[in-house]
Amino acid sequence: MNKLPLIVIGGSSDRNQEIMGAFQEFPQVEACRLYSKFSLRPSSLGAIPAVIEKAVRCSIYGRPGACYVDMPGDFVNLQVNKSSVKYVKCCLPPPVCTAEHSAVTEAASILARSRQPLLIIGKGAAYSRAENSIRKLVDQCGIPFLPTPMGKGVVPDNHPNCVAAARSRALQHADVIILCGARLNWILHFGLPPRFRPDVMIIQVDICAEELGNNVRPAANLLGDINAVTEQLLEQLVLMEWKHPSYSEWWKGLREKMKSNEETSKALALQKSLPMNYYTVFHHVRELLPRNCILVSEGANTMDIGRTMLPNYLPRHRLDAGTFGTMGVGLGFAIAAAMVAKDQTPEQRVICVEGDSAFGFSGMEVETICRYNLPVVIIIVNNNGIYSGLDTDSWKEMLKSGEPTVCAPPVCLLPNSHYEQIMSAFGGKGYFVKTPEELQNALKASLAEKQVPSLINVMINPQADRKQQDFHWLTRSNM
Repeated sequence: MNKLPLIVIGGSSDRNQEIMGAFQEFPQVEACRLYSKFSLRPSSLGAIPAVIEKAVRCSIYGRPGACYVDMPGDFVNLQVNKSSVKYVKCCLPPPVCTAEHSAVTEAASILARSRQPLLIIGKGAAYSRAENSIRKLVDQCGIPFLPTPMGKGVVPDNHPNCVAAARSRALQHADVIILCGARLNWILHFGLPPRFRPDVMIIQVDICAEELGNNVRPAANLLGDINAVTEQLLEQLVLMEWKHPSYSEWWKGLREKMKSNEETSKALALQKSLPMNYYTVFHHVRELLPRNCILVSEGANTMDIGRTMLPNYLPRHRLDAGTFGTMGVGLGFAIAAAMVAKDQTPEQRVICVEGDSAFGFSGMEVETICRYNLPVVIIIVNNNGIYSGLDTDSWKEMLKSGEPTVCAPPVCLLPNSHYEQIMSAFGGKGYFVKTPEELQNALKASLAEKQVPSLINVMINPQADRKQQDFHWLTRSNM
């Protein structure tokens, strides 16, 4: 679903016990075919290298994705003559495909006629390592850009052409959109009204032919590697000497909306009232985060507001719940990122920002983080519930009405839960904070700590919410 390259090697019951009701017998290969690019059980020990090579190749060629290799239990103790093993070389790097010249010319012509252009940068652009070519496109052509959640950092969020602070306005009024490695799914509201213009012209750049035209018929299809195609498009636009003027009415309207939204967020961030709100928490976190940290985020409001408040300056430095919106992936992502960081860039920190409910799905992975002494700082934004909760007094008053199994709202969690004690129980550092000063001190201490991981449990107002939105977060457009 998230289209990330992944090899899953799973164990299964012994082959000679199939259809006998073996321990945990299940048609794993068949089940995984629904969700993976390749799913297979090697026919023998000797076939394993060839199967692994194909799994790796399938996971990275074309649009990346997951592959599954099944290893039956009886393989574990089997022996094989070395001469019967089918050794194969590692696959070549993925081929780089370019778009048809005529399609590039047509796309450039459409863009040159636009009055309100917009570039949407998806995680496909990050995977393609297209940051240099896309940065040139933005700088040389003066195009406003909007990153998707995991496209953040391909061009730094503090670039003057980033219009994330006016996201709804940009999407709703753009007349030509370059869709660069992103999909018109629910995250982009399917590309349909009311979130987009009915007559918007989409220039779709994607590595996957089957993705072209989903939900909206493109004005131009550019099939190929994102980096290579962006260079093709940029070359054509340079020949045409086209650049969108920075003084246009389009830019003027976007800048006004950005300024208005940023002022609203700033006012919320600087509120002195306690308990804190989301914006206050993220304001103080943002001030202290290292620019090269890997950000992992999941939750409801925590993830949504954090996406706008916590900037990314580098590509491939953000992981969140992604296309499927699955809660519980955050700590697993953090562990994987920290394993890479610990091996390749030991000074780099992984910052995992969690809602309290999201943390509950996989909170015991804190033990894994402590066991391997990984460079992870977990920040839980705790509002005692999902979207909203109850404070201690309201909870006690509610209990007077009867049994909590009957009276407690299903979105409410226990007030003031001390999640930081889970980290302390496994030998890490835990902090329970209620004020901006306590938050700053805890985060400074956590970032300075080089020996063990940390968890900061930040209490906020249970009724804290997002600033007023132009649209509901989930647009229910129909085909």
